[in-house]
Order: sequence, then structure tokens, then C-alpha cells
Amino acid sequence: MWEDEIVEEIHQIREAYAKSFNYDLDAIFEDLRKKEAESGREVVSLSRRRGLTKRWSGRARDLGEDAEDTSRRST
Repeated sequence: MWEDEIVEEIHQIREAYAKSFNYDLDAIFEDLRKKEAESGREVVSLSRRRGLTKRWSGRARDLGEDAEDTSRRST
């Protein structure tokens, strides 16, 4: 089976990073948050806004009483 050198290197780095925290996810998460804060970069949230996701799901009841239900298509 063919192996990608770059992917293998990433796996080794990830393994060494996790091992340095004794595989403690809370400690890893705290370290990543610390690095994020120290980076000085703007951090954005990519979470979905409730109204927008329901709007495109076709559920008219979530848009208001007078909205048209587009979830059923006529043939």
C-alpha cells in the first residue's frame, strides 16, 4: 500500500503533541486556546445562526405563520 510522506509526518507530529500532554484532551484543548490567544489573529465563530439554518431547511413553521412551505415539490 502506498503511503504519503507528508501525511505520515503530520501523524507523527500529532502523536508527539498528544503524548506531550499524556493524551489529556482537556490539557491539549487548553494549550490550543492559549496558542490561539497568543497568536494575535482574529478568531471568528463559524457556528450556524439558528434562523438561517431553519430557513433553508424548508420548515415554514420556523419562519413564521405566513411563510410558504417549500419542502414539498409538485410534479
